[in-house]
Amino acid sequence: MLKFKTLVVALLALLAVVPAFAQDAVDVKVWIAFTDAGRLGWAQERAAEFNGLFPQYNVTVEGYANYEELFAATALAAEQNSLPAVVQYFEVATQVARDSGYFKSIAEALGDRAEVNGLSFNLDDIIGPVAAYYTLDGQFTSMPWNTSSAIWFSNMTILNAAGVDAPPATWGEVEAACEKVMALDSAPEYCFTFPNHGWFFEQWLAQQNAEFANNGNGRDARATEVTFASDAGVAVLAWLDDMAQKGYLYYSGAQGGASWSTVDQAFSSQQVAMTAYSSSDTAVYTQVGVDNGFEVLASFLPYNDDTGWTGNLIGGASLWLVNGLPTEVEDGALTFLAFMTNTENAATWHQTTGYIAIRTSANELLAGEGWFETNPNFSVAADQLSASTVTSATRGAILGAFPAIRNVVTAAVDTVLLTDSAPADVLAQAQADANVILEEYNLLNAE
Repeated sequence: MLKFKTLVVALLALLAVVPAFAQDAVDVKVWIAFTDAGRLGWAQERAAEFNGLFPQYNVTVEGYANYEELFAATALAAEQNSLPAVVQYFEVATQVARDSGYFKSIAEALGDRAEVNGLSFNLDDIIGPVAAYYTLDGQFTSMPWNTSSAIWFSNMTILNAAGVDAPPATWGEVEAACEKVMALDSAPEYCFTFPNHGWFFEQWLAQQNAEFANNGNGRDARATEVTFASDAGVAVLAWLDDMAQKGYLYYSGAQGGASWSTVDQAFSSQQVAMTAYSSSDTAVYTQVGVDNGFEVLASFLPYNDDTGWTGNLIGGASLWLVNGLPTEVEDGALTFLAFMTNTENAATWHQTTGYIAIRTSANELLAGEGWFETNPNFSVAADQLSASTVTSATRGAILGAFPAIRNVVTAAVDTVLLTDSAPADVLAQAQADANVILEEYNLLNAE
């Protein structure tokens, strides 16, 4: 009898423990390059909502200060065998992400499945230019999320006072508008500005249907040379130099990531009347006008009159699935990616930040609710990408060491704007320097 009682007690104890094990949620860690309440906060709210809907998973979202910091943290985590399940990589790190071995493509992870845990990925719903960028070798690599384009913001209060009724569409129209703006008795210190970030050089290059690198911008085969010191590339630097020489262009001297805040300050204080910027801050720039008593109007990024306009590039980042995850973690990560980028979330992400709603269905939802009619600035980036012709140039370059090569380009822009050096000579040297960087990268990483 004692043995029987002992067995019953043991069984009851085991039954009491089993539910606890059954209820243990699978941890799914997500790392992103945002720390602000608007973007990190939004992502963490979606994770909490997801965890409520799928209690078998525990998704946590951790923010890093910027893409570069996250990039370094990911490399360290890989060395320590402590990678999370999902990592956000900026678009120009695509080749590095592929070469690293850290990640598995979305297409490979999904296999023949169109959904995971009842949630559809519906990759055909991703808008064309975004799908084109992240499709390599015929497969979706990573999940698009925060997608932007370079657009133009105008202080229409100043422009209208100068007799300019609409934002400039071309470089020539920028100059014409600046001539009028700077003739005002109450003229701002300068007419326009831009962040000296390599992305803007790439945008102005692509508008002219000019490639940044060989082998179809690195999409037909691995890029082995950069080709940006073309007539189109020289035209960009020559135009910027001309605008600076005429006193129209404000350049702070800040390069790369440090240049964004100098532009913010110049535009919000009305030191300038216009600026090139990322559509990701459409909400911020629109509100800056409201807060400071002037009208802000967004428009397409002005292009070279001599070549015409082919289209613009996307910017931003995507979410990469880490390779070698346990099946239950991988499925949890895929389920969260499907949830985080579904129609409704793509729409609210756009409304919160100004990043482009990556799904056709999300844009249709927003249009149906009258969002774009009430908030016209928010439609500009999506309209610009929709109107773009998809070519190897406008799909964007894929190449190794792209962040380092961008630094070479911004240094070249800096040299042109702050010295008497000829744009063609400076850009030719920058191309030679960039090709050394690319060659060294390929020697270490090419198969």
